[in-house]
Amino acid sequence: MQTQTGDALVARILARPDDETRGQVANDLLDELFGGYPVENIRTLLRSGDDDAVQNGAWLLSELGERADELLDEVPGLLAHPRLQVRFFAVEFVLLATDERHGDVIAHVLTSSRDPDTAIRWKVLHFLATASTEQLMAGLSRLTDPEVGRLTAWLVASDTEDPDPGEVVAGMEGEDPVARLFAAAISTRMAEDDPALLRHAARVRDEEISSFAQWQLGRFEAPPA
Repeated sequence: MQTQTGDALVARILARPDDETRGQVANDLLDELFGGYPVENIRTLLRSGDDDAVQNGAWLLSELGERADELLDEVPGLLAHPRLQVRFFAVEFVLLATDERHGDVIAHVLTSSRDPDTAIRWKVLHFLATASTEQLMAGLSRLTDPEVGRLTAWLVASDTEDPDPGEVVAGMEGEDPVARLFAAAISTRMAEDDPALLRHAARVRDEEISSFAQWQLGRFEAPPA
């Protein structure tokens, strides 16, 4: 019965209902997935060629996290999808579903620090700031982009060695938008012990970084005025 219900919900999404109905159907499908409906069947949405259905599928992955790790092979395609919501949900899925075994997929997210869309770069910054050291090291081992590799190595090193504060500030205020993301991630990862660099990040001219830092400061102290 559960499989039949889940199959019917997938079919309803593919039938292109209106947005409100689609959202409710996706929520119902998520309940079925948590109840045992096979996660593998989400591939039907992800490979449908329908942008709305792909977005629903990517959202489901981001909600399921490690429960859907068998679908991590879909991530490269999702991160290359033209719709930013699909890429956004894919980054969240990788954060929740990967470990040191998934270096190739994590490397794709690290490279997405070059994404042209502000919302995706902000989401990648969240990944950089919250991913485990093991996740970052796994991604670093599979990177082919030398500059992102250098910055990832810097980020990993900051988890075990105190970085030069001046270098972090220079990174956040420099001209390289990718370096700014990694420097802001370092400031966030350090903030539990010392939020000074995160406070600085909240004041930089890059709105992606300043808004993220202000949000993160709420974990440690009242946001700056």
